[in-house]
Parts: sequence; structure tokens; C-alpha cells
Amino acid sequence: MVKRTKRGAVSLVITGVIGLSWAESALAQQTAPTDSAASLERIAWLAGVWHGDLGAARMEEHWIPAEGQLMLGVSRTLAGGRTAAFEFLRIEAREDDIFYIAQPGGRPPTEFKATRLLDREVVFENPAHDHPKIIRYRLDPGGALIVQIEGDECGEHLVQNFQFRRRL
Repeated sequence: MVKRTKRGAVSLVITGVIGLSWAESALAQQTAPTDSAASLERIAWLAGVWHGDLGAARMEEHWIPAEGQLMLGVSRTLAGGRTAAFEFLRIEAREDDIFYIAQPGGRPPTEFKATRLLDREVVFENPAHDHPKIIRYRLDPGGALIVQIEGDECGEHLVQNFQFRRRL
């Protein structure tokens, strides 16, 4: 038989409450998205297969839906039945912000930090990079994906626009 005093019962209750609070806190930290992860959900509209034309070339971007605080993408440009360019892409939610990471041609990654996040637009910037410095993704009211890249190349400031349609 266990004999408890009033003081022991209070101690047991406090210990139980502290333990329960700690367990709830640990569970919340594991399951609750960070602000950045929640923000990544705001660009869910980017997921899917997109295609567009650039003169005689055909461009496509494939984006996997966000999960695990990460969206993965790949881009390919085809011209004359051959791959003219490709790029590995990812959009990553970190504790401090969201980053777009590009690896054109499989080269080392270049990071661009999200500077604007709206319901149908996201802007990423890396002022230290030559071209592009700014990457904008925007879903227009008609359902087209507008991608704009802006930066300096060969001493000239360039702005390029690409329009994609969702492939069904």
C-alpha cells in the first residue's frame, strides 16, 4: 500500500503536468509546420507539368507537390528533337525563409531567397548572382504560368519572359 501525503500528491501532479506539457510540446514541434513550410503551401499552384514554346524550341517544367518542406522540379528545353538545356530545381522551406535552388546543366547549386510571396506569385532574388538575379513565377488569371528572369549578362541588363501552360 502506498501512503501519500498532501505534499507528495501535489508534487506528483506537478510532475505529471510538466511531463504532459513537454510531450505535447515535442509532438507539436514534430507536426506543426514552420512559417516557411506553411508559406510553401501558398505556392502549391506551381505543382504539375508545364510546357511552352520559345521560337522553334519547346520548354517544359515539372514540379512535384511540396512535401517534407521541399518542392522538386526539373526543366528541359528541346530544339530540333534534341535536349538543348536542362536544369535541376528545388524550392526549400527553411527555418528562416524559402529558397529556390537552381542547378542548370547539373552545375553546382545557386540559391535565390524568396522576397515576395502572394497567392499567385512568388519572387526569388540573389543580387550577387550575374544572370539571373531575380526569378518570378506568376499564375495569371487565365491559368498560364508566367516565368520572368532578370539579371546582367555581358554588361547588359536582360529581362526574359516565358509563358507555360499546364499539360493535362
